[in-house]
Amino acid sequence: MRSQISYALLRSVKFVSRLFFGYEIRWVGDVPPDPWEGVRVITILNHTSLYEPIFAGGAPDRLLKRIARQGVVPVADKTTRRPLVGRFFRLVAEDVVPITRERDETWERFLSQASQPGAIVVILPEGRMKRKTGLDLAGNPMTIRGGIADIVRAVPDGRMLLCYSRGLHHIQAPGELLPRPFRTVKARLETVELVGYRQKLLERGGDEGFKAAVVEDLTRRRDLYCH
Repeated sequence: MRSQISYALLRSVKFVSRLFFGYEIRWVGDVPPDPWEGVRVITILNHTSLYEPIFAGGAPDRLLKRIARQGVVPVADKTTRRPLVGRFFRLVAEDVVPITRERDETWERFLSQASQPGAIVVILPEGRMKRKTGLDLAGNPMTIRGGIADIVRAVPDGRMLLCYSRGLHHIQAPGELLPRPFRTVKARLETVELVGYRQKLLERGGDEGFKAAVVEDLTRRRDLYCH
C-alpha cells in the first residue's frame, strides 16, 4: 500500500512539474544503451532547493516505480519534523530514513537498508543547501561529505546515476515559499558502474584514502558539470 501511495505521489510530482516547467537534460560521458537499467544509487550534486523533487519530471516512470517500491532515501531528521515538507518527504520512497548529522545508529540503519538486494538509494551528498551567496546557511563553502563513500562501499553492484544540477535558485531559493513557474530545469546526467568505480578509487587512495578519493572525484565532476 505504501509503495502505491509513493508511486502516485511521484507520478503526480512528475505531471505537475512537466506542466509548469521546461526541461533541458543532457547526458555526458559514455552513455550505455539503456542508462536507466540497473541503477542502484542516484546522486544529486549541487543541492540548492527543497524543490528538487521536480527533477522527477525528467525521469522515466519505471525509475519512479522502483524508487516507490525499493527506494531508500536518507533525509535530515529536522526536515522530516516539518509539518508539511516532512510529511511529503516521508512518502517519496519505500524506506525514508531520518538521519542526524552524526555517524550514529541512524546512518548505520540507512547503510544496512541501502545494501539490500534491489534497493535503490537517492542521496544529496552535500547534506545541506546552497544559499544565494553560494555558501551554506552557516556561511561555509559547499563541500561533498564523506558519507557518499560509505554508500559506494555498501552497495555491491549496479550503476550510480549522477545528476549534475544547474541549481534551482531561479525557481525557488532557500527561504522563499513559492516557486516561480515556467522556468527551465537544467541538468546533466552520467552513469558509472559501481564495481569499476569502487575499484578505481581504491587503487588511487587505498583503503584508508578511499573516502577522500571519492569526495575528490565527485567534487571534480560537480565543478565540471554543474554550471
